[in-house]
Amino acid sequence: MSEASNLRKTTYRLYPTPKQAAALAQLLCSHQQLYNAALEERISAWAKARKSISYADQCKSLTQLRTELPEWALANCSSQQMTLRRLNKAFAAFFRRVKAGQEPGFPRFKSLARFPGFSFKGHGDGWRFTPGADWRHGTLRLSGVGQIRARGQARQGGEIRSSDLLHKDGCWYLSLTLAVAQPERERTGNAAMAYDWGVETFLSGITHAGDRVNIDNPRWWQQAKGEIVALQQAVSRKANKRSNRRRKTVRRLAAARAKVARKRLDWAHQQTAALAGKYALVATEELTLKNMTRSAKGTAEEPGRQMAQKAGLNREILDTAPGLFTSLLRYKVLETGGEWVDAPTRQLKPSQRCPSCWRVEKKTLSQRVHDCAHCGHKESRDTASARVVLRWALESKPGQELAETGFIPRETPSFASA
Repeated sequence: MSEASNLRKTTYRLYPTPKQAAALAQLLCSHQQLYNAALEERISAWAKARKSISYADQCKSLTQLRTELPEWALANCSSQQMTLRRLNKAFAAFFRRVKAGQEPGFPRFKSLARFPGFSFKGHGDGWRFTPGADWRHGTLRLSGVGQIRARGQARQGGEIRSSDLLHKDGCWYLSLTLAVAQPERERTGNAAMAYDWGVETFLSGITHAGDRVNIDNPRWWQQAKGEIVALQQAVSRKANKRSNRRRKTVRRLAAARAKVARKRLDWAHQQTAALAGKYALVATEELTLKNMTRSAKGTAEEPGRQMAQKAGLNREILDTAPGLFTSLLRYKVLETGGEWVDAPTRQLKPSQRCPSCWRVEKKTLSQRVHDCAHCGHKESRDTASARVVLRWALESKPGQELAETGFIPRETPSFASA
């Protein structure tokens, strides 16, 4: 396992005193101003002299700035360089999208409300975190701020590499990057399972023994819809954007949304940990969420249809966070020594293919039951799709790799029959 794969993130909640909170807010404002000033420098240099400013150039300018203006020297230099690096990554992503013919998305100036926080590099360079016993709670010592209490617990400790100080909904958080020697996660089962993600049923899975694995969709948005919609309407009714009442309502709205996000993440961690502990091989089809959640509004020449229905479907898709669930499950399966398989959706066509006779028949989204007219195989569409993925995952593997798990490989299915 590579060193990069042994890096883990863990987050602690910080509890600064009022004086420390003011100092942290001042640091956040300083980094936000540095980001915007560096962006302005790049834009002006290109507009006036057609000159590109690099990250190294701006690091040199930062050194001169810290010498000439003492107030800029209050913040840690390495931390300020991380802010410049963040801007450099934004430009690198912009040029990559331009070359790929995608929507460019030029880097934007950040308001303080949209600036999430600032980062530190080496442990001990202006900051130091001292964890408690078993990495439960701890203390953050920050240069110019002091000792800050931290609450939380890392599932597994390790060597502290870097950190991010994040400001969300009026609270401060410390996100640590740890290098662990060997990820600790045990697996009690040795079976194979493939699953299909959906909105009606979150996960429809099938094991190589024929057992079904179903997880219901918790529908987090529907649970909190009443409160969030009411708060959104309350914000809209307050015309004065600088009023204290509007500011308080915005904070309440952000807190309500953050609560839903925390519930979703906690649930996803619990479900993926349980699945990773049972199965030695997990397979699923590759998903392109950007295409799945594309707007139906169309263009001025060819306006779309059923836009409200598609917007509602997009909201339900994003509420399930399939990308988050897949990424969590993948790394946990690999930590247990298991195998993860991504089935090629476009070639395999799991939702259109019969898992029994391997024929492909076009289905509409409203058809929720797979009923093959050729071989008579009938079951839930999502389960049939998972069965196709599982069969492909097992039969496309060499028999030697599957010997330990007791699978009997058969002839590899051919896409030519489609």
